[in-house]
Formats: sequence, C-alpha cells, structure tokens
Amino acid sequence: MDEMAYSINGENIHYGTPRNPCAPDRVPGGSSSGSAVAVGAKLVDFSLGTDTGGSVRVPASYCGIFGFRPSHGAVSESGVIPMSQSFDTVGWFARDPMILSRVGGVILQLPDVAPPIRPTSIIIAEDCFQLSSTPFDVVTGTVIKAVEKLYGGDVLKPEILGDYVKTNVPSLKHFMSKDNTDQIYNIPSLAALSSAMRLLQRFEFKNNHGEWISAVKPDLGPGISERVSDALRTTGENIDICYSIKRELHDALSALLGDFGVLMIPTVPGPPPKLQTNTSDLEIFRARAFSLLSIAGVSGFCQVSIPLGMYNNLPLSISLVARHGADKFLLHLVESLYDSIEDRKQHIIEHKL
Repeated sequence: MDEMAYSINGENIHYGTPRNPCAPDRVPGGSSSGSAVAVGAKLVDFSLGTDTGGSVRVPASYCGIFGFRPSHGAVSESGVIPMSQSFDTVGWFARDPMILSRVGGVILQLPDVAPPIRPTSIIIAEDCFQLSSTPFDVVTGTVIKAVEKLYGGDVLKPEILGDYVKTNVPSLKHFMSKDNTDQIYNIPSLAALSSAMRLLQRFEFKNNHGEWISAVKPDLGPGISERVSDALRTTGENIDICYSIKRELHDALSALLGDFGVLMIPTVPGPPPKLQTNTSDLEIFRARAFSLLSIAGVSGFCQVSIPLGMYNNLPLSISLVARHGADKFLLHLVESLYDSIEDRKQHIIEHKL
C-alpha cells in the first residue's frame, strides 16, 4: 500500500509496487493497491481496503474490478488506524457483483434476503464526464443501454452536477477559486469541494499522526513526503466551514437522489497513469480525480466502481453513487444491472492506439 495511505497511485519506494494485472506498465492505484491487485490477479475472491479519499474506488478502477465504498460510518472502524475520521471507511473489492454483494451482506450485517428495489432515477452527471479523457459514449454507452433494457429510458435524467452543488452548498463559496479555468478541465464547485475535503483531511491527519511524524521523522517517498509536510503545517482555519460543507452536501444530494435515486459519474478522469510518472505531471489528473472522488467522500454517500472491460488496452470503469444508508440497495442494483452490462460490453469497439 501507499505509505500512511496518503496517495491514490499505489506505488511504494520502500517495498515495491504491486503489479497491475490489467496493465503492468501502469500504477495499480492506491492506497489499497495490494488488496486490489490480489483480486484483479485472481489470487483471492475478495479483499478489504480502506477508502478515505478514494483508496478503494481508484485501485478498483485501475485494476478492472469492483470496488465498494460504503456509507460513512456504516462499517465499524474499530482496530483501524485512522487517517481522517470525517472520511475514513472500510470498503472491499471483488471480481463479480454477486461476491461483492455477499461480502457486503456480511460486513454491513444485512439480512440475507431483500427484494431488489427499482431505482426511481439514474442521474447522469454530464459535466463530470467532461472531466474524463475517455469519450462520454464509450464510458456511459453500455450502462445506459443496460438501464434502458431493465428499467426503461424514462429513469435516466441528465444533470449539470457542478451547478446543482454550487447553488445548494452555499458554504463552498469560501473555497471557490477566482481563476477562470476552462470548463472542460475544471468544475469550479467540485474543485472547491475537493479543496475543502483535502483541507479537513490534512487537519485530521495532523491531529492523528503529527506528533509521531515529528518525533520519528520517517523517510517518506516522493509525493507523500510533501503531502505530509503540508498536513503538518495545517491550522484550524476554515475547518468549521468544512464541517458545514459536509452537512450541506449531504442534504443537497439527499434531495437530488431521494431514497432510491442513483448518481452516475466517472470513477476517475481517465486510464491509470504510467508507473513512476513525475508527481508534477500528475497534478491536473489528481485535481480532476479528487473533484470526482469528493462527491461521495464529502457527502458520506456510498459508491461502487463498476468495471466495463478494456478501452485502448486499458481498464475502463464507471461509478454509481447512492444516498447514505442505501448500501444494500446499491449492491442489489449492481447485481441486477451487471448481466445486462456484460451483454452490451461485447458491442464496445476496441479502439487501437
């Protein structure tokens, strides 16, 4: 895993980097890299991982497997070393949706039988897909066709999520950038959401580990050492606003989705980066990734990353997000949808570079 769980790459300069079974020249994703690779390489049927900022969802996407981040607080974190309590979750990986669901039933302590519930809406966050380097139709096409086949087209609804969040999460104005960045590469409200998440994460990380780091002075790898240094310099300024943003986003997305609505977004903004890519070269990719990952992270909602096969010989995925506490519904939905997605996947044309 990444040192101190403080990266989404999965690289570790001290102990080596687990090999991505889908793309050996690419990062496996982190921080739960070993757990994802063990499932992707068919060494185990499932594995556990923690997800604070994306540490289950990202490696699941990069390794071509399912990854589930449960609702915040739905799974006990007793015995888990905290990174940032406002966002820490215990999630899991699997190669097929039935095992994903069965593991969820045990971890979430759900009753064995529950009738699947039809989603009331599947909201496609169209602006979020503009953050992805993979064409919109390639990412969404198979899932949209599967939804239409199972539930009918009327359940699908487009949404400009950035505008909705900007309107309904007023405390975000404190984190909104003044830069007029190209809309295709940046959704201002989600970039602000990511900034708030990372500030609170740094603050809580410092409270959890600052004393130990200052005393021991561990030899941390590139990228991580800079992140840890930033965390140790963090003050309590604007932390109260971060907590307000969490509450406001939770309420805003609850209103948008209702009890059984689902939000469709890219898991990550593109294929896994190449191994040992310079940290500064990854900055735009990381910024876009955290704009997407902060949606479930800050709201505390549950999210599943679903593998969609390969595109240009690299793994492709999509995510579904459901309200806090709807974990069982989301697991059942993935089981229902995935057979239809598998049928449609054969129709994806493999584009060769």
